[in-house]
Amino acid sequence: MKNSARAVVIGGGVVGVSTLYHLAKKGWDDVILIERKELTSGSTWHAAGLLPLFNMSYSVGQIHKYSVRFYQELAEETGMDTGFRKVTNVRLARTQDRLDEYEYYMGVAETIGIEVNRMSPEEIKEKWPYVNTDGLIGAICHPEDGYIQPADLTQALAKGARDRGATIYRNTTVEGIEQLEDGQWLVKTDKGDVTCEHVVSCSGNFARKTGAMVGLDIPVIPVEHQYIVTEAHPEIQKFRSEGGAELCVLRESDSSWYMREEAGGLLLGPYEKGAPCCYVDGPSDDSEYELFQEDLERLMPHIETAIVRVPYFGEAGIKKVYNGAIAYTPDGSPIIGPAPGRKNFWLNEGHSFGVTAAGGAGWQLAEWIVEGEPTIDMMGVDPRRFGPYATEGYLREKNEEAYANVFTVHYPDEERVAARPLKRTPCYDRMEALGAVFGSVYGWERPNWFAPQGYGIDVDSIEKPDVLTNHNHPTPDTENKVKEIWSFRRSNYFEHVGNEIKNVHENVGLLDMSAFAKMEVSGPGAREWLDSILANAIPKKRGRIALAHLLTKNGGVRSEFTVYEWAPDRFYLVSAGAFEAHDHDYLRKLAPTDGSVRLNAITERLGVLVLAGPRSRDVLQKLTRTSLDNADFPWLSGKQISVGTASAHALRVNFVGELGWELHHPMEQQNAIFDMLMDAGEEFGIKPFGIRAMTAMAVEKSYRLIPRELSIEYNAYESGLDRFVKPNKGEFIGREAVVRAREEGLKWNFVTLEVHDITDADARGSEAIYKNGELIGRATHGSYGWRLGKSLALAMVRPELSETGTELEIKILGKMHKATVIDESPFDADNEALRA
Repeated sequence: MKNSARAVVIGGGVVGVSTLYHLAKKGWDDVILIERKELTSGSTWHAAGLLPLFNMSYSVGQIHKYSVRFYQELAEETGMDTGFRKVTNVRLARTQDRLDEYEYYMGVAETIGIEVNRMSPEEIKEKWPYVNTDGLIGAICHPEDGYIQPADLTQALAKGARDRGATIYRNTTVEGIEQLEDGQWLVKTDKGDVTCEHVVSCSGNFARKTGAMVGLDIPVIPVEHQYIVTEAHPEIQKFRSEGGAELCVLRESDSSWYMREEAGGLLLGPYEKGAPCCYVDGPSDDSEYELFQEDLERLMPHIETAIVRVPYFGEAGIKKVYNGAIAYTPDGSPIIGPAPGRKNFWLNEGHSFGVTAAGGAGWQLAEWIVEGEPTIDMMGVDPRRFGPYATEGYLREKNEEAYANVFTVHYPDEERVAARPLKRTPCYDRMEALGAVFGSVYGWERPNWFAPQGYGIDVDSIEKPDVLTNHNHPTPDTENKVKEIWSFRRSNYFEHVGNEIKNVHENVGLLDMSAFAKMEVSGPGAREWLDSILANAIPKKRGRIALAHLLTKNGGVRSEFTVYEWAPDRFYLVSAGAFEAHDHDYLRKLAPTDGSVRLNAITERLGVLVLAGPRSRDVLQKLTRTSLDNADFPWLSGKQISVGTASAHALRVNFVGELGWELHHPMEQQNAIFDMLMDAGEEFGIKPFGIRAMTAMAVEKSYRLIPRELSIEYNAYESGLDRFVKPNKGEFIGREAVVRAREEGLKWNFVTLEVHDITDADARGSEAIYKNGELIGRATHGSYGWRLGKSLALAMVRPELSETGTELEIKILGKMHKATVIDESPFDADNEALRA
């Protein structure tokens, strides 16, 4: 066995072998894979082998697209039949919400280059003659979709990897992993030790055991998944013998199952509620080709709907029931990328659709390892989207929930309820008493919007089709009422969010933003270091505030920080709460090791209350002796002030475009400050407002968000960050790339669009944008602008079509709308409100 290598991949399933292949394809022939048993002996061997291109995630959609194309190329390269059958995939719809989901998805698909076609019930019947189309209102079809034989695919990947110089060790068990003083990794096995620069964990069901070897709590726990294979059916055999085409993969999303042909019979795979987690502590040491006892009773509701849809399924005898483990994460997407807090330790785990994702995941991870960056935005699968809160108990609840919701409609405003509430700020109960309807980000509960006192919708009054995945609202309360209905269109909370915005605009509002990620950077080298990594100049005057971006070496935008020097050589950095682990991990990995810079994460120590609106100065001035006048407290500055009997760092910034302050305060003083603000603001009409009002107002200001308008895929200048990028200040990460991009010409321009003739649905992001029928860009965000009375979209389009007044078209839920490029920040372009 080799005793050294450039990289060691742990795990011989399809994901691990794909990672090995792509590292070798990038030119790293000194790479090895270690598998404890035989290749595919974990979950790969019992996978159904489907290749669904459908995915609502921009990141995962790109990964799946690559895989389907690559697997066909791999067969040609290696000369091995991978069993790929391009039989297409038809997704059925029984409800309008499902069609809305499909229409929204088709926008995602078009912008990343995936072919999807609409189908009528009649066309479904033509595609699969013995499907009962009663109750169907439509479908979509992926012509390039199909299925593959997972074991054959893995062997082809292994051959391709070996042909490129990679080495595979089977029946070799990793017993320990440790990092040496020089940064190298030592991988200990029962056949000898290997020293390497990089370790890639692709260990599937063993992910948590592998992570534990290096002190990582990897947020992956498998869930049991069953599928049924029938005996051959005479009519299917007859159809095929007479020249009939192999049946397409059929998915009845509203009944939560997939079906495909298998050796003249049928294969049915339901995603049921109540499927349990398994291997919580990892499989046993001798686990190999392992299955669990089947439980058909759990599947009966799905079996019954399958018999109705495809009567042949009920007529064929059961040949085999497979019940095997599939790795899951809390949101159902895999984790692909660098492990937090570990240098050159990489994760390619949590693949619930591992066969489909393996090719693309290996491709992007190899790019990331070899080149230092992926080539597509990977925020949707980055391991650091979860934090320390994702412990075993949390994972068990969330992963089972993710499994049960594979086929439910993925509403953009859905807030899943498992393992909540988990992290609550002190004012949670006060917000709840005021009508808060909460959402969750990074484990934190945040008010999305506020319902009027006594407001509720009787669940029995909601018109709901009789389908298994009927799930368009939260769990009802004890009176069988809910406060919101999820939708791709303007839903019941639309007018209430509008009322919140109106009050902020006319009076004053209070918002809890304590979930912000917060880091103190201190030490004699702090200023110089921040200047060397961030694109904006660090303010020289203490108390001034800068919006600064951490770029990639290629000039894309990785993170966004508010930077405020609150004491000499002590800088306070604030970034998006959802990306705390991501942002802080990059800061720690970039920090010098000579002791000149100290990093201290203080997210949970400080709460943040946002006071915004034209009367915000009047409210706050009642509680402090500090002058809040423009001359004494200008926009983009901060001071420590007394707030009644409490104290806070008051930063004169906000994300809504109105006069206001963010009050960053000791968390234990939050309720005192909250109560004093509400009391002082009563005469000025103070009311709370939520995240949905904030984001709608942010769109009116053309404010950018990660990973929407700000992404590693877009150069900082393409995202319109000109005033925040200072190439003349000296070196910083990405400087050469942004300068070069400006000299060579930008590929995209950020624009704000007014969308015309909108009645019930606004852009949400990922909608396709056209000029004369040609795809020329994609929406990144959108909302109704209540202060303007207009529907707005933020977008990236070709530079030649970015001039104000340019007329374009945008497709929203399948309907084309005229869209006009308008000036940036259509609300208060001169920031008069912010500077008031």
